[in-house]
Amino acid sequence: MLDIAAELHRWAEEGREFAVATVVSVAGSAPRAPGAALAVDTDGTVVGSVSGGCVEGAVYDLCRRSLRSGETFVERFGYSDEDAFAVGLTCGGEIEVLITPVTHERKVVASALGAVSRGGTVALARVTGGTPDLLGTSSLVHPDGTYETEVHGTEPRDLVERITAEAGALLDAGRTGTVELCGLTVLVESRVPPPRMIVFGAIDFAAALVRTAKLLGYHVTVCDARPVFATRARFPEADDIVVDWPHRYLRRTATDGRTVLCVLTHDAKFDVPLLREALRLPVAYVGAMGSRRTHADRERRLREAGLGERELARLRSPIGLDLGARTPEETAVSIAAEIIAARRGGTGRPLTDSGAPIHRKEAVAAA
Repeated sequence: MLDIAAELHRWAEEGREFAVATVVSVAGSAPRAPGAALAVDTDGTVVGSVSGGCVEGAVYDLCRRSLRSGETFVERFGYSDEDAFAVGLTCGGEIEVLITPVTHERKVVASALGAVSRGGTVALARVTGGTPDLLGTSSLVHPDGTYETEVHGTEPRDLVERITAEAGALLDAGRTGTVELCGLTVLVESRVPPPRMIVFGAIDFAAALVRTAKLLGYHVTVCDARPVFATRARFPEADDIVVDWPHRYLRRTATDGRTVLCVLTHDAKFDVPLLREALRLPVAYVGAMGSRRTHADRERRLREAGLGERELARLRSPIGLDLGARTPEETAVSIAAEIIAARRGGTGRPLTDSGAPIHRKEAVAAA
C-alpha cells in the first residue's frame, strides 16, 4: 500500500473512501512483489497495480465489492492450465492479495499514508492470515519504537508488542516482507529514505548516470574537487553537489548498506585515496571507471596503500556490464544494470539463455 501512499493520502485528505488491494505473498514467477497495491475509490477511480495487468480487472471488482460490503478478505490468483482464458497470472506464478476497505475509522492507515507522503520513515504491519477477526488490522511503527495500533481490547498486549517488535526489526533493515507470529501472518511494509548514490567525478558520463540513477529512485550526490566542473548548471537533476576532495567528503558523509559509490574520475590522485576509504565501508557497491590498464595500475597502487585481496575483490572495475556501450547514456545504462544485478542477485546474462528465474528474492543486505 505504501508504494502509492502519496495518491492515497490525497484521497484521504479529500474525504474519499476507498478499498486497497495489496500483494501479501508471491509464489513462483510474478511481476509485482509483496507490498504492491491497487486502490479503487467510491467513484471507481483506480490507482496502482498488483500484477502488471494480468488480474487487474478482477482485483478492481473485488475492491468495489469490499467498498460495498465493508469486508476485508484475501484472494488468491494463479495460472490455470485447464483454462488459459480464466483470470490468472499468465507468467505461471501465484499471488495472494489482501482487500481492505479504508474508511474514516482506519486512523492507523491514514496516519501511515500521511507519514510516507511527507517522506517519513515508518513500517505498517497488517495481519493477512490467521485469526479471521484480526484480518487487516494494522500497527504503525516509528523509528523511535513508538507505535499506533488497531489491535487492542481483547487481544493480549504482548501480541501487539511482538508484532510491533517484528515490524521494527524489518524497518531497521529497510525491508518489506511477511512474518509468522502466534498463528498469524503479518505483512510489514517499510518505507525508509531513498538509497544514496554518490558519483565522484563531475564529467559528462556522470551527468548521464545522475539522470539514470534518479529514474531508479536514488538520492544522488555529485562530488568533485574542481569547482568549475561541479556546478548546478551541469548537474540539474542531482540532489546534492559537493565541491571537495572525494576521500575527504566520503569520510564525513553518511553511508549505509544500501549506498552505491561510483568513481568516474579515473585519476590516481583522486581515485587511490578515495577507494582506500570506500573499499573499507559496508556499502552495497563500489565501482570505478577506467580501462583495464588503468585498473591494473589502480590495483597496484591500492595494494601499496595497504588494501588486501578481500577488499580489492569488492571493487567493480572496469565499472558496468559489457553491453557494448560507447556514449555517456549507454555507459550510464551499463553501470545501472550492474548495480541492479548486484542488488537483486542477477547474472547479467540474457534471460533468453540464462534459464534462471526471472524474479528473484532480494538478499537481506540489499533490500
